[in-house]
Amino acid sequence: MAYFNNSIFWVEVERIKPNPFQPRKSFDEASLASLAESIRSYGVLQPLTVTRKEIEKAGEGIAVEYELIAGERRLRAAKLAGIREVPVVIRSGEDDDRLKLELAIIENLQREDLNPVDRAHAFKRLVEEFGLKHVEIGKRVGKSREYVSNSLRILLLPQDMLDALSKSEISEGHTRPLLMLMDRPAEQRTLFVEIITRKLNVRDAEQLARRVTPEKTRKSDLTPELLLLERELTEKLGTRVRIEKKQEGGKVTIDFFSVDDLAHIRKMLTTIESASVSQESAVSRSAEISGAVKPAETVSEKGSGQQQEDLYSIRNFTV
Repeated sequence: MAYFNNSIFWVEVERIKPNPFQPRKSFDEASLASLAESIRSYGVLQPLTVTRKEIEKAGEGIAVEYELIAGERRLRAAKLAGIREVPVVIRSGEDDDRLKLELAIIENLQREDLNPVDRAHAFKRLVEEFGLKHVEIGKRVGKSREYVSNSLRILLLPQDMLDALSKSEISEGHTRPLLMLMDRPAEQRTLFVEIITRKLNVRDAEQLARRVTPEKTRKSDLTPELLLLERELTEKLGTRVRIEKKQEGGKVTIDFFSVDDLAHIRKMLTTIESASVSQESAVSRSAEISGAVKPAETVSEKGSGQQQEDLYSIRNFTV
């Protein structure tokens, strides 16, 4: 057989080996049966993607093997349908392992075939085995860095909750209130049971989670200015930020879930600081040019009100 990369060939299904980097672990049997019935009637309409390898075997000469990159669901359904050959596009056999995983993830994401847990494990492999950062993964799969980070956070949940998510017993939206209670495992377990038994929607689950957490008590001690600052920091950093006020001073807690996440937060803080410095420099230059710089005693006459307001400005938070 002549070999042309990206050409379509017909290959026996038994000669196609599964992709060891297939991120999808679960396949709905009813859906496969339905696809098999369609294949019996109309055939495989979209070619599978494989790599081709020639292997020399002692006493047997050269054997050709095909390894699946994308299309495992179609391959399984073709076997169920009793189809002997399927159309394939043959990619270069030099594709590395990372590319095989990337292609498999991208195909499943485009088809929305990956459940949230399989997707998170696939992203985790790209991070741990291939050293990709969240922003790099996002670019490869056409998603934002926050999408990748939020997917990975799902894996912080206990295994039985991940199993329920894989089986669609809870939705991906339900993971948000469950993750809110990560530091309160007993309450998290209670909420999970409530979601399952009472079929709570996401909004009701979030309301229950907020009742459990001490947020209302804590926030009642914060001034409106601090509440606004907390909200601004949360939005700008893309992660949960909590401000706690003490008798003197207080502290700011910023949640992060990986080194990559922390690096992104540091970058955002640096960006905020740089923007603040640039803005203040521009205002200062403008005031000097227009002769609007007031004497020191005039500024002091305004009292400490403006100074107090500036204390709570996001511009005063630096790295």
